[in-house]
Amino acid sequence: MKKLLLILFILFICLFICLFSSNLLAEQKIATIEIKEWQVPWPNTRPRDPAIDSSGIVWFCGQSGNYIANLDPNTGKFKRFELSDNTHPHNLIIDSKDRIWYAGNRNSHIGLLDPKTGTIEKIAMPVDTPIDPHTLVFNSQQDIWFTAQWGNKIGFLDTETKQVKLIDVGVERARPYGIKVDYDDVPWVVLFGTNKIAKVNVASLSLEIIDLLDVQERPRRLEISQNNGIFYLDHKLGYLGKFNPDTKILERWLMPEIDKAKLYGSAIDDNDRVWLALTGVKPNKLRVFDSNSKGFITSQDIPSGGGSIRYMYYHQASDAIWFGSDANTIGRAILK
Repeated sequence: MKKLLLILFILFICLFICLFSSNLLAEQKIATIEIKEWQVPWPNTRPRDPAIDSSGIVWFCGQSGNYIANLDPNTGKFKRFELSDNTHPHNLIIDSKDRIWYAGNRNSHIGLLDPKTGTIEKIAMPVDTPIDPHTLVFNSQQDIWFTAQWGNKIGFLDTETKQVKLIDVGVERARPYGIKVDYDDVPWVVLFGTNKIAKVNVASLSLEIIDLLDVQERPRRLEISQNNGIFYLDHKLGYLGKFNPDTKILERWLMPEIDKAKLYGSAIDDNDRVWLALTGVKPNKLRVFDSNSKGFITSQDIPSGGGSIRYMYYHQASDAIWFGSDANTIGRAILK
């Protein structure tokens, strides 16, 4: 009996060591992240949601400053375009003509800025009660899908006709937040107020709702791999999750910081590495997950501290990740 107990005890210790070691090795430092930040000259304006035009100029929203601005990373010079009061732009994207489309979050419109003239066209939301365009994303035709978090809607904007169609989520306080379009031109949305993600049926403008593994999960952003794997960031518990649309299988990986991670901004690069912004730690941290090896490969603190990195953008031509921070910076991260 003593010998059996000893064997069981040894097995228990071995299991504990394996689990402890796997946690320690959850992040294998096989690469380093190089970060550079530029201080935005307009204080406390929450620069966010950068994107890069065809000439390499970085455009971003000044959410608290009611502006759209750009940065020339070669010279460090900034230029600002004023928006109407109470716009509080939340997100922008750039089309193939280098026009800037932004989400007028507080006054219920999507705006189109012509950088050459500075003129702005506003496309109003087709509702009596104002809603809050939140995150915009292009499909392959350069039409726009978007979310309205507090309006509890998902929208579609035909960029030629300027017509808007809206889908009611149908789940109370769902808070549709991050949105991406997969390689089959299908939009996917995370419902931040719930433990659910949604797939949009483009033809019928209806939704397929997928429940996540834990009722406590709160997905805030998502990324889509080249084989259409749906990666979501759980802001509450600290998981990076993945949904396989073909097999319907859900997987997830827990951050070493667990619920203190407060995952927020994200991006995915050409090698299907998912970049994660941890905003619950001070300073904020970037961590990279290799979706092929299914492991975290490196991390790096944000030099400015970050405050909160709410959104990240992958620039394919330079293989770089761009972000805005509540420390009033625009940042670039490169994997070395």
